[in-house]
Amino acid sequence: MAAEEEQQTKKGKTKGKHDKPKPWDEDPSIDRWRIEKFDPSWNEGGMLEVSSFSTLFPQYREKYLQEAWPLVKSALKEYAVACELNLVEGSMTVSTTRKTRDPYIIIKARDLIKLLSRSVPAPQAIKILDDEVQCDIIKIGNLVRNKERFVKRRQHLVGPNSSTLKALEILTSCYILVQGNTVAAMGSFKGLKQVRRIVEDCIQNRMHPVYHIKILMMKKDLERDPAFANENWDRFLPKFKKKNVKQKKVKSKEKKPYTPFPPPQPPSKIDLQLESGEYFLSDKKKSEKQWRDKQEKQAEKTAENKRKREAAFIPPEESVKKDSTQVGGDQTDVAAIAKSLKKKVKDFGKQKSIENINPQAYIASSGEQPSRKKSKRSKSEGSENS
Repeated sequence: MAAEEEQQTKKGKTKGKHDKPKPWDEDPSIDRWRIEKFDPSWNEGGMLEVSSFSTLFPQYREKYLQEAWPLVKSALKEYAVACELNLVEGSMTVSTTRKTRDPYIIIKARDLIKLLSRSVPAPQAIKILDDEVQCDIIKIGNLVRNKERFVKRRQHLVGPNSSTLKALEILTSCYILVQGNTVAAMGSFKGLKQVRRIVEDCIQNRMHPVYHIKILMMKKDLERDPAFANENWDRFLPKFKKKNVKQKKVKSKEKKPYTPFPPPQPPSKIDLQLESGEYFLSDKKKSEKQWRDKQEKQAEKTAENKRKREAAFIPPEESVKKDSTQVGGDQTDVAAIAKSLKKKVKDFGKQKSIENINPQAYIASSGEQPSRKKSKRSKSEGSENS
């Protein structure tokens, strides 16, 4: 136990013994994020082994590569990299030489021929030889099984008149090319990471590229404001929820009962002619029969058209003859109508007479009535008393 404690104390003493601040750690003139250009003096001995990469290209790129190959060859010659275009095998090969000094340039040359095979133009693909430019080839063909959905979502990434793709290129500072089952992107590591996330979200139907564009635009605005440099931006960024849209139900076809025997073969034209006896007629009689049938069809058609035109001018049918029961019923109806009309006239006259009453005469008459009643009562009381 004592020996273990002594070892731990020794380790504690030696730990961090050489972790002392260096004079260049706090030097403000040194930019540690800057990528310095390669100097051939760093590797004067050259490469010990020959490294080479080759890739195949589709047949439709053969003509363009043949025309643009001198430009590619001259660009690689500056870095002492050999290249070969094999039109028989349909391949491009790059390899190091004795004069090659940069050990990483062969990886850049490999990316160059990959981009050329993915339909990237040669002037744009040559930019990959720069140290600050990287590339990423995103495979999207195996992300969706259904071919129709894949084509539709790939079109969402491109947008109308390539407007969505142009907006993504501006916001991520990357070159993006959608070609077949792959998306080729060129730019910085940060931009390539954003492009990969946007492409995968679009093809897998997680989020539409338009929403990503809105988020990137808001991030650009927040970057300009120094007040939000050290704050969390989640509260400013929009949040999009995925909506479950009801899809159209596919109508399933009704399965017919299985029969091992094939359906009967429909009769051919010759069989029908044999049945009707037309097959044995001469050519003259056949032509006469065809002409007669044609005339009959025309006559039927003209008669039907004439009937349709005249139908608008035919008056509706009226029942002229009436039964005795109907006549009797009509008479009773007329009598009932006349009776109701007389009653309405009588009621209307009463209402008019009420409206034309003089109020003074009505009040006077109403005042006399109770006096008469009193006189009658008084007479009756007098007779009772007597």
